[in-house]
Amino acid sequence: MAKEVVVTHEGYEKLEKELDNLRTVKRKEVADKIKVARGYGDLSENAEYDAAKEEQAIVEARIADLEATLKVARIIDDNDLSAGTVSIGMRVRILAEGDDEEDAEEYDITGSTEADMDLNRISDESPVGAALIGHKAGEEVEVTLPNGNIIGYKILAVTRSK
Repeated sequence: MAKEVVVTHEGYEKLEKELDNLRTVKRKEVADKIKVARGYGDLSENAEYDAAKEEQAIVEARIADLEATLKVARIIDDNDLSAGTVSIGMRVRILAEGDDEEDAEEYDITGSTEADMDLNRISDESPVGAALIGHKAGEEVEVTLPNGNIIGYKILAVTRSK
């Protein structure tokens, strides 16, 4: 059995929209590209055809991946969120040891499918995310980084993600 994937309502809807777009829009676009490329003649030396078939394989793989993810997805219930405790669906403000207060960082804790460092959304499976889960404001945690280094963080605040 596949591993359960925890997502927010927003994350689940985003995955469903992407799947719907791939099934209804992108599949047709790729099929049209293949049809046009076939019209160029000999398929053995047809770069457009090869590119369209490769794009088709990528689209179909993503569709399969999304279907599998949605099948095992569990939507986090806002009622399950414990105020003040770090969990998926919560925003955490942390300060690395040795840093000044103005250097504190804020992250939304998400499931792995919603993680995006550009948006300060870290996975509960990442080293920092996993170390923070279950802790409360005022507590200190140590995080072992992939390179083996250990860094300490103080949790300054825990609130619901927006």
